[in-house]
Amino acid sequence: MLTMINLPSEKLRVSDLPTTRPTRFKLIPDDAELRAIADELGLLDLRKLRFEGEIRAEGRRDWRLKADLGATVVQACVVSLEPVNTRIDEKVNRLFVAELPEDNTDEEEVEMPEDDSIEALGKVIDPAAVMVEALSLALPLYPRAKDAELDQTRFTEPGKAAMTDEETKPFAGLAALRDKLDKKD
Repeated sequence: MLTMINLPSEKLRVSDLPTTRPTRFKLIPDDAELRAIADELGLLDLRKLRFEGEIRAEGRRDWRLKADLGATVVQACVVSLEPVNTRIDEKVNRLFVAELPEDNTDEEEVEMPEDDSIEALGKVIDPAAVMVEALSLALPLYPRAKDAELDQTRFTEPGKAAMTDEETKPFAGLAALRDKLDKKD
């Protein structure tokens, strides 16, 4: 679970935001803040991070945040644990709505809204919190070094041939049967 890092950013009070023009922001965390974010997200390193955009009124009571997220992250390879550098460039779009649709938690099944960029509007909009959340969502789930490959491990009873990774694939049995039939001919 992601706990929020206290970055020294200006949380924007919704009541102070101008409704006729956008409020622009640019966040570029310093080295200590980059280290804190990297630690929170389980990264080996966070070399660069930039979040730049604007917040503007949308309708009478809602607010839209549009921004560009740029980052250079270093994660451990899922195979070899070697450092993997990844460049992230994402468009971030959030709609903060004053009235979210009713949540019927009494029902067994809850349908997810189609638009996952909608969030409840509070008293403040925190671009730094949106930045960290967007970065965490943009991270590769399984970073892999360029030449990293899993070794094949073979387990079997003594005296029997070990099953290979290829044989566990869905059509491996059919291929083996085909090979047997070809040998008989």
